[in-house]
Amino acid sequence: MKTYTKNLTTVLISWKRFLGAVLTVAIMMPVAVMSQSSSDTVSIVNLGTAGNFVILAKTGISTTGTTQVTGDIGVSPVSATAITGFGPIEDPSDTFWTSSLVTGKIYAADNASPTPTKMTNAINDMQTAYTNAAGRTLPNYTELYSGDVTGQTLTPGLYKWSTGVQVSAGGVTISGSAKDVWIFQIAQNLTIANGAIVALSGGALASNIFWQVAGEVTIGTTAQMKGIILCMTNIAMNTGATLNGRALAQTAVTLDANTVTQPATVTAVNNSSLMPQEFVLFQNYPNPFNPVTIISYQIPVSGKVSLKVFNVLGREVAELVNEVQSAGKFNVIFDGSKFSSGVYFYQLRGGSFVETKKLVLLK
Repeated sequence: MKTYTKNLTTVLISWKRFLGAVLTVAIMMPVAVMSQSSSDTVSIVNLGTAGNFVILAKTGISTTGTTQVTGDIGVSPVSATAITGFGPIEDPSDTFWTSSLVTGKIYAADNASPTPTKMTNAINDMQTAYTNAAGRTLPNYTELYSGDVTGQTLTPGLYKWSTGVQVSAGGVTISGSAKDVWIFQIAQNLTIANGAIVALSGGALASNIFWQVAGEVTIGTTAQMKGIILCMTNIAMNTGATLNGRALAQTAVTLDANTVTQPATVTAVNNSSLMPQEFVLFQNYPNPFNPVTIISYQIPVSGKVSLKVFNVLGREVAELVNEVQSAGKFNVIFDGSKFSSGVYFYQLRGGSFVETKKLVLLK
């Protein structure tokens, strides 16, 4: 009897130790995974000289209808004949072309020197940027929503899908501050459905959003796209679609009565070289605007600051800033692409300071 009791006690102690070890591992494993994911900081993708172009392609850029492009466009290693529909006018220097559809310059590999070298460098930098974005490891989110992000709000981080990604008519919101970065690694196609809106909130900047796509990119009719598209193949924009960002394709870019605007590079960061002595809310620029304008302000002391946009009925339509900021000068981008034309008001609050100014969105 003593032997049986002793053996039973030994077995129970062994099981207790075993289960304790299993429980410890089970508890610690999720913590380790969460810690690894949450501690990673996503840095911006360096575009190099490719960042000088709003549209850049290797095999061609074409358009039909009344397209409006703000920023430079270019192709290489193909010649200028691969740029169609723009009615280009050759500059006397023979180093670039102009067009009534482009607020900027048009470059091709067969322009006079130094343009061929300029274009070779830009294409190489585009491919380097693509490789950099595709090579980022330790994603914060993997296979999120099985690739259908419609109706979701995407916070800053590195996202990875082994499939395609789609945004249906319900759209998607990218939410974060002007300091945040998003990288979307997509192994197949990216499809933005007809009428879908990629909306930005909280001060998120199109210049800090990177869509790395191994397949094709299709932006549907009247869809509103935001961000830098780094595509291994073709980028196709259907009738009336808009892009606030860059279309950088390793094959072709096709347009159809689209509006493509390079993203503003001004960010909402503190400029402490000259410390302000008082609160000031400046008039936005440009004004009227379509679809992006810059709102500048300065604050003399550290504290909670809010910057909001209201419609003529006094209803809040956008919150651009809501955080504690150090004394300094700030610039914030307001993207009005999802709003109707009309008069709006933006209001800055900091401590006891309150000031409101008018802005006009004219589409």
